[in-house]
Amino acid sequence: MSPRRRTTLRDIATALDLSVNTVSRALADKDAVSVETRRRVKAEAERLGYVPNTMARSLVLQNAMTLGLVITNPSNPFYARLISAIEERGRTRGYSLMLMVTEDSIDNERRAAEELMRWGVDGVLAIPVQHGTEHWEGLRKSGIPLVLLNRHLPGLDVDLVGVDYYAGARAATEHVLSTGATELYLAEENLDISPVSERIRGFHDTLAAHGLSAPDDAVVRVDSPGGGGVSVPFDPGPAYEIGAALARRAGPGAVVLAGNDYHALGLYRAFTEHGLRVGVDVGVVGHGDHPFSAYLDPPLTSVRLPAAEVGQAGVDRLLERVETAGQAEGGEAAPAHTLLPPELVVRASVPRPDGGEH
Repeated sequence: MSPRRRTTLRDIATALDLSVNTVSRALADKDAVSVETRRRVKAEAERLGYVPNTMARSLVLQNAMTLGLVITNPSNPFYARLISAIEERGRTRGYSLMLMVTEDSIDNERRAAEELMRWGVDGVLAIPVQHGTEHWEGLRKSGIPLVLLNRHLPGLDVDLVGVDYYAGARAATEHVLSTGATELYLAEENLDISPVSERIRGFHDTLAAHGLSAPDDAVVRVDSPGGGGVSVPFDPGPAYEIGAALARRAGPGAVVLAGNDYHALGLYRAFTEHGLRVGVDVGVVGHGDHPFSAYLDPPLTSVRLPAAEVGQAGVDRLLERVETAGQAEGGEAAPAHTLLPPELVVRASVPRPDGGEH
């Protein structure tokens, strides 16, 4: 059975003996069309299964009503929440979402930028790979506004909306120091990206503010899982190996601050297998506060990230740029960085040598 031909405005016009222009104006609720005619046109459109052709409308209005989103790995729980918030916010403003996944590949990112330019999207939100700016500069020169999410890209002067990872690391480190712990480690992703560098900076600055310094081996790097170009969920395995090594050299009451909650999972198992009780003998702090964190034994102290708020603020900022695009030079506000504060959620995964409660 061959597919049914798409119903057009002309089909509705022919059925009702009206002009195509009248049908178009009736469906758009224009005042020049009578209430009765609008009623008849809408009823016939429903009967015939008419669906507006968004692409044709875009050609006429020179507005695609579509936003591009370039993201590194949608299996990251933070990014999954981010995508949902962006889609919902865009939808309420009348925009559809075109999602492009890069897997942290610069080649994939270049292709994504070129593809979005060809489609003529109205604006782009991007979590950049953080290597190279030429393709993003090309997108901007084509007249498409760009807002970065969550990662700063040196050399590219555009808006950024993200999380204040520095503040999150400082809050987590301050909490650990407040329990009386003096042996601290930071298990971070082995990636050259701004969230990681900001967490490391926050860790060191907080220690320095207390007159402490971390030994060279206090920051350990955890390799990210490889998926052969396919998104894979965060893997606790590499952090488990790190935890096994730390269990052999960490002293009583040592605490490891993990770059994400999946790393914390690996640390929990490694410490347990080496006879160390998390929350009693050693401590672990996570980052992300994923849903499983509260159900670990003991419940994991973690830094909660405002994923939805970042997505919503990113869409709002981008649409501000879309609405002012094409204005005379000097009429557009300078790019700004907006970093939203995370929240430390204290549970029972850090021991208190002073005997106090969590």
